[in-house]
Amino acid sequence: MSTSSGRHLVAIFGGACAGSTAADILASHGIEVVVFEQNPRPYGKIEDGLPRWHRDQRRMEYARIDARLNRPGVHFVPRTALGRDIDFNDVRCWGWSAVLLANGAWKDRPLEVPDADRWVGRGLVYQNPFIYWFNHKDEPDYDGPHYEVAPGAICIGGGLASIDVVKVFQLELYGRALRARGIDADMYELEHRGIPAVCRDHGVDDPKALGVEDAWVTYRRRVEDMPIAPMPEHPTPEQRARVEAVRRRMLTKAQEKYLLRVQPQVVPRALLIEDDHVAGVRFVGTDVSDGRLVEVEDRVVELRSRLVVSAIGSLPEPIPGIVMRGPYYDYADWDTGAYAHCAGVFGVGNVVTGRGNIKASEVHARTVATHLTQNYLGVGDDDAARDLEGLTATAEAAGAAQAAQVLAHVRHKPPVDPGVAGAIRARVRARQAEVGYDDYASWMAKVRRPDLG
Repeated sequence: MSTSSGRHLVAIFGGACAGSTAADILASHGIEVVVFEQNPRPYGKIEDGLPRWHRDQRRMEYARIDARLNRPGVHFVPRTALGRDIDFNDVRCWGWSAVLLANGAWKDRPLEVPDADRWVGRGLVYQNPFIYWFNHKDEPDYDGPHYEVAPGAICIGGGLASIDVVKVFQLELYGRALRARGIDADMYELEHRGIPAVCRDHGVDDPKALGVEDAWVTYRRRVEDMPIAPMPEHPTPEQRARVEAVRRRMLTKAQEKYLLRVQPQVVPRALLIEDDHVAGVRFVGTDVSDGRLVEVEDRVVELRSRLVVSAIGSLPEPIPGIVMRGPYYDYADWDTGAYAHCAGVFGVGNVVTGRGNIKASEVHARTVATHLTQNYLGVGDDDAARDLEGLTATAEAAGAAQAAQVLAHVRHKPPVDPGVAGAIRARVRARQAEVGYDDYASWMAKVRRPDLG
């Protein structure tokens, strides 16, 4: 590490899109940055939260993150989680000019049905671990939980994550059915071209002939309300109608391409249990009255399957020493991410609200064209380029906005005392040595997976 003095030092916890963007901007302004990353690799949701069929796009995003972190003025510390390997109350007293929390939202919102916690791992799974399994299950050293996609698998949700989950269901179910006929259909081809097209290529003109019980995605409101395409803030009636039409069209194309089933206007009321295992879900119907969701008790829907995945959103992980306000960290200003209990600590990206609430991020997100989301889902025009821009741009905008907040914060602060800076650098070097880190390029060569290029 540099031994220069008279500089500001900033700690960033989390090295993915938002954290790496903030690090890059701060370093370009002469601020020395230390990025602590809980995983061996810094790619966050790009690696572990987006299904692995986004192969080429993931590689491009990995390269962009690498370029931001492997630059002068940025020091990377892998396998170091806040609250596990470093104590928050300790690290904020090291003498940093500022601390950024860019550690993301990895805790699933709990499914609000009786005894849900009891059945986790026994037929009930949450979206984050389910997609992590799908992305890593074929790696020789994967040692996490394994899941079997059951016929008629049920996803509870309605956003992009829920569509990802139900696509995993369908690709697994049809891939298995085709292999039973001696057909080794490539998962990437099934996702890219669609299940019916790949089936036809292998002489299966009607996918129903395979006997697959198709999976379900369920949502509490109408299909038109599913947040799979962005709605402008304060939309006009015409804008609302256009977005609702796009959402209907996107879901129809997803059904045609991946054969998934959709059950709108239901909320889960209870898990069905048989043989000490989840066997399905009992729902009640919903209507909307004056914009409010109303449950209709006598409209009962039961869907049966031995796999239920809840994809109703993610929250930041609680960390010892960080004060919570409900399920979130306690911010004095939710637009800037300024933490309420310690000056110079800021949240950035998903850690603020589980989806990002920095104004610049929200504005940027609304400018992302709907066709990018369509291409992300795989239901855009056949010749359209697949794209992750609609997802990564929001996090990058949040990182840029938070870098501006840090620059404003340190503008009137003296640089870190040389003795304090030396002590911080010594701590960082010691942790890097403890995890076996030498330099960014060498480290990434050791921990890189085959799909990382």
